[in-house]
Amino acid sequence: MEKYLFGGIYKKRRVLVTGHTGFKGSWLCKWLEILGAKVVGYALKPVMDQNHFDQSGLKIESYFDDIGEYSKIKWVFSKFQPEIVFHLAAQPLVLESYDNPLNTFNTNIMGSVNILEASRHTDSVKAIVIVTTDKVYKNNDCIYGYRETDVIGGHDPYSSSKACAELVTESYRKSYSKGGQGGPLIASARAGNVIGGGDWTENRIIPDAINAAINNQKLAIRNPNSVRPWQHVLEPLSGYLLLGQHLYQNNFLAAESWNFGPASDSNLDVNSLVKLMGQEWEKISWEINMNPGTEYESKTLMVDSSKANSLIGWKPVWDLKKTVKYTVDWYRKYLEENKVITDQQIRNYITEAKTNNFTWAT
Repeated sequence: MEKYLFGGIYKKRRVLVTGHTGFKGSWLCKWLEILGAKVVGYALKPVMDQNHFDQSGLKIESYFDDIGEYSKIKWVFSKFQPEIVFHLAAQPLVLESYDNPLNTFNTNIMGSVNILEASRHTDSVKAIVIVTTDKVYKNNDCIYGYRETDVIGGHDPYSSSKACAELVTESYRKSYSKGGQGGPLIASARAGNVIGGGDWTENRIIPDAINAAINNQKLAIRNPNSVRPWQHVLEPLSGYLLLGQHLYQNNFLAAESWNFGPASDSNLDVNSLVKLMGQEWEKISWEINMNPGTEYESKTLMVDSSKANSLIGWKPVWDLKKTVKYTVDWYRKYLEENKVITDQQIRNYITEAKTNNFTWAT
C-alpha cells in the first residue's frame, strides 16, 4: 500500500510544503496526500488561470502569502506545528531574474532564511529539506556532471540567489542542526531540469511547446544546442521524500547537500528533446530562432547523483523516453479529454519502482 512507502514515515505526519501552488509543489502535495500525510501549504496564489494546483484538485489546508513575510510564516508554524518541512517556494525563472533581480534575491534568499528561522523556533520540526537547483554550481560548461563538492556560484540572478540559499542552509545546518533534542536536521536538494504534465509556466520549453501546439504554431527554439539534465517531476520528488525520511529518522549523514538528477543518457540538447516530443504528438512542430540579444544561459549543465545512489539508495525510475511520453500523455489527456491524470501517473511511477525493488518502494 502507498501509505507504507518511505518506511511509512509520512502516514499521519504533519508536513508543511512551501510553494505548494507551483508545478513541483503541487505534484509533491498530491503524492503526500497519497502517502496519508497531513499537509499544509504556504505560497502565493497561482499567477496563471491555468495551473496544476487547481487542475489537480488538491484538498489541503492552504495559506496564501509571501514567503518574505516572516511573521506570517511563523504564525503558520505555530498553528500547524509541522514535523517535516519541504521548502520549494521560489522565483524559479532565469529570464525573470534578469528583469527583476531584487524580487529574485529577496524571495530565494530571505525566503529560505525565514523558513529555517521559523523551523528553528518550532520544537515539532524534526526534518527540513531546502530545495534549490542544479544551477547553483559555478558552471564552466563542463562535459561531466557536477558533484555536491564542486564550487557553487551563479552567473544570472536566479542561479546566484539559489547558490546563496545553499550558503544560508549550510550556515543554519552548522549552527543549529544537531538532531535529537538539539534542533531539526537540515538538508538541501538539487534537481535537474524538471518536466512533466501541468507546468504552464512561460519561457519553459515544455509549456511553450504545448502552447504552440494548441495554437497550431511552431515552437521557436532560442538555444537548440543547450544540453540539460531532463527528468520527470516525480524523480526529484522521490529524492526529496527519501531525504525527508532519513532526516526524520535522525540519520545525521543525510543532513548535507544532495543531487537528484537523471541518468547520464537523459542529458540531451533542447532540439533533440523537442524531437522526442514531436514523436509523441504530431501537433508539436518547431523552428530554430536563435536571438543574439537573448540574456546569457549556459550551454551545458549536468549533475552527478552518485552520492544519492550510493548512500541513500536513490536512483531514477524512468528514462528520458518514458519521461517525455508521460509528460505529453498528461497534456493530451487534459486537452483532448479534460482529464487530469496526476494521481494515475504517480501510481504508475510507484508500481514501476516497486517492480524494480527500489529501496523507498519496498
